Amino acid sequence: MLLIVKETQERFYTYRIIMAIDTIVFDFGGVLVDWNPRHLFRKVFSDEKEMELFLEEICTDDWNLEQDRGRLLSEATELLVEQYPEKAALIRMYYSRWPEMLNGTIDGTVEILKAVKDHYKVYGLTNWSAETFPIALERYDFFKLLDGIVVSGTEKLIKPGLEIFNLLIERFNINPQKTVFVDDNIKNIEAAKTLQFKTIHFHNPEQLRSKLLELGVEL
Repeated sequence: MLLIVKETQERFYTYRIIMAIDTIVFDFGGVLVDWNPRHLFRKVFSDEKEMELFLEEICTDDWNLEQDRGRLLSEATELLVEQYPEKAALIRMYYSRWPEMLNGTIDGTVEILKAVKDHYKVYGLTNWSAETFPIALERYDFFKLLDGIVVSGTEKLIKPGLEIFNLLIERFNINPQKTVFVDDNIKNIEAAKTLQFKTIHFHNPEQLRSKLLELGVEL
């Protein structure tokens, strides 16, 4: 469906064609699911600074991202144990106690998902290990509301690479110009913009609701 908007400029009218939204794509971690390794490691470290140093220098975001790209958890773990044998117990804990990094859903966003599901196609596009994603999938019922999900670790493709966005588009016959993409990572947002998605850089559910309404999404 097309919306034609009439705009007045002095005595002249101009017309702007806007493609009505029919699809919304959600990221998961940090948007719908409260995942954070600190939920686990605050139980382990007595010193917050030591914990942050461990996560910044050893079990880093970049290291974890390779598991989201498809690297096996066992391979990733042993790689770090070989580099930092004195931290072996903590490194092995990262995935042996991984479920403790899940701190429930971000309820406000889940409520928005439920509201838009009545009017739009809804998909998930996530950077997530193929080995750990099934744990979250089984734990949280909101996943059943989605019309489809693309998981980076399964596809061996990862955001912000355009290949995984194109896979989403082709697999589910999505028109980016009629789709809102929601993610908490600005690099992923910028990538989606290059493919003409409408985008919302997620900060919190209240901000998301406001931005969706600005885009004309029915809630």
